[in-house]
Amino acid sequence: MNRIKELTVIFSLILFGILTIWSKLQIDKLSDQQMALRWDAEGDSAQVSCFFAENVEIDEFMIKSFEKKLEQSLTEVLPQEESDKENDKRLFIDAYSSLGNITVTSDKGKLEEASAVGIGGDFFQFHPLQLISGRYFSGNELMKDSIILDEDAAWQLFGSNDIDGMTVMIGGVPHYVAGVVRRPEGRLARSAGLDKTIVYVSHETLSGYGKTDGISSYEVVAPDPVKRFVYNFVKEKMGVDEKNMIVVENSSRYLPESLIPVMLDFGTRSMQNTSVRFPYWENIARGWEDVFALVLLLRGLLLLIPTVIMIIFIARKWRKKNKSQCDQEEL
Repeated sequence: MNRIKELTVIFSLILFGILTIWSKLQIDKLSDQQMALRWDAEGDSAQVSCFFAENVEIDEFMIKSFEKKLEQSLTEVLPQEESDKENDKRLFIDAYSSLGNITVTSDKGKLEEASAVGIGGDFFQFHPLQLISGRYFSGNELMKDSIILDEDAAWQLFGSNDIDGMTVMIGGVPHYVAGVVRRPEGRLARSAGLDKTIVYVSHETLSGYGKTDGISSYEVVAPDPVKRFVYNFVKEKMGVDEKNMIVVENSSRYLPESLIPVMLDFGTRSMQNTSVRFPYWENIARGWEDVFALVLLLRGLLLLIPTVIMIIFIARKWRKKNKSQCDQEEL
């Protein structure tokens, strides 16, 4: 193998390694997609998200009904000792959310029709936004009067970030600032809908005092006793026709076997046949899917180059050896 080919092999393998490490580091940063590992470090659980079309009405009763069916099914499927182990904590964790707009006022300012996410369940465990001050709140809290602001909203309403515990008015009802978060930045984040102020309130507050089309997404992390058990259970038992929802298995979406279909769908992936409105975190995740699919293709090509060179080198060596043997036999 001549010097140029050797350098080509070395350079290709180095680039392959760099892209592999870069992809791993970027995936680890996508905290919205890593809830399964945070919940179950052993990797035996799956995170699944479900996004509903705008014409589908999902309410808390449907969510509760699904939770009961999932709990019963997991209890039946899991081995007794594993079920007991899971019940020492919680069998699964879930959250739901709605999108809309809401008006928030304080003594110092007003947010008119600000973008809002109405949350239910353990939303902030799935979406651990960077806190600047204060704390998260849970959709399971008895009082539904908490709000989280991003930095822009905090400055517009109070002129400060250190405002946890302060009071704002929503629909004439006092709500209390639980915390202030840093809005995700970057080109994908801005394109995904984070180019303006956003606030987080309970789903009850958004539906009662704001404008929303209702619950638009549901997320769950649960034990996955067989591959895609949770994914298939959500699709079959949520009570919504498959054509009116999109189900995603977040915990495996960036594996090579999941990214290959993304590459194959090039040109048609952006086409939508349903009126599903993705929240910003799913838009970001889908944008990264395209990036990682391209990187996977480049990694494959970089691995193919030294493989082809080595095959050609071995083939030539083999032919040369055979030719030498034939020449000796002729002599």
